Amino acid sequence: MSGDGRKHIASAEGMQALFCETREIFGEPASKANSRRLVRFGSMSRLIKSKKALTYAESFQQQCAPASHPTALDVSVEIHIWYASRRPDLDESLILDLLQGKLYLNDRQVKEKHIYWHQDKECPRCVITVTEMPGQKKDPGVRRGQRRYPAPQEGDRSSN
Repeated sequence: MSGDGRKHIASAEGMQALFCETREIFGEPASKANSRRLVRFGSMSRLIKSKKALTYAESFQQQCAPASHPTALDVSVEIHIWYASRRPDLDESLILDLLQGKLYLNDRQVKEKHIYWHQDKECPRCVITVTEMPGQKKDPGVRRGQRRYPAPQEGDRSSN
């Protein structure tokens, strides 16, 4: 891997540089499935993230440096999660959500996952590696916040 966060692989077209970024985040992630709580606002009820999930999300945002250019292509994600005890379920969904806008634009780009459970009572953490999947066409016209296809302009519609 080069210093620019790209992994170079051999392909039929020669060497191809793929986006590949690794981050280590300290703290124990909350399970997204078990991290909702019901809160009442006057006559309305809402489900919001638990205090543990909100605290982890804040810590994650502070620790996870964004890539200089988050990828817009499909990715493979490998996550090793070290929990402080044997009790928590293996659940990477909160981590995948928190990576949006940092290493990739949307978690729908994750097409392959390798998730590993570990235990470390002294230092719960996760190590995340995000790699572009090989063989995809680069679309340099797509930037964060832009549409893949331009919005139709007035008068572009064909008449029937």
